[in-house]
Amino acid sequence: MSLQPGDALAAHNFGLQIDGVTVEYLQEVSGLTFEQDVIEYQQVSSDGKPVTKKMPGVAKAGECTVTRGMTESPAFTEWINASMAGDMGNARKNATIMLMDYQNSPVKRYNLRNAWCSRIETSGVRAGDASALTEQVTITYEELVIE
Repeated sequence: MSLQPGDALAAHNFGLQIDGVTVEYLQEVSGLTFEQDVIEYQQVSSDGKPVTKKMPGVAKAGECTVTRGMTESPAFTEWINASMAGDMGNARKNATIMLMDYQNSPVKRYNLRNAWCSRIETSGVRAGDASALTEQVTITYEELVIE
């Protein structure tokens, strides 16, 4: 690994895989969230003093947004189309967001279980505009495992 103690990962060195297929031409991954309920309960100790405890509750599903250059990526497009058509047997896939060191070796992985596309938004098109077209895809997932 090229990171030394105390070094942080660079924000520009990342990747996304969906069921082992690397998504090419990523611009940004943002909004990765995980949340779980907090259970708070109160009881009385053996000497009669009130005690408040908190413990983890039910984990909630999460989501993130991927922004990428609009390309002819057939695997990514097929996945989006399966999600939009409600074909959840083919749409639910495992995705991994990989953060890499300076030698492009994965250092940290965010594994998204049963992920599918819940929203897509494309950039605007305008006559005479010379900017690249992008698409933003919101990925909803049922479980997050961090390695």
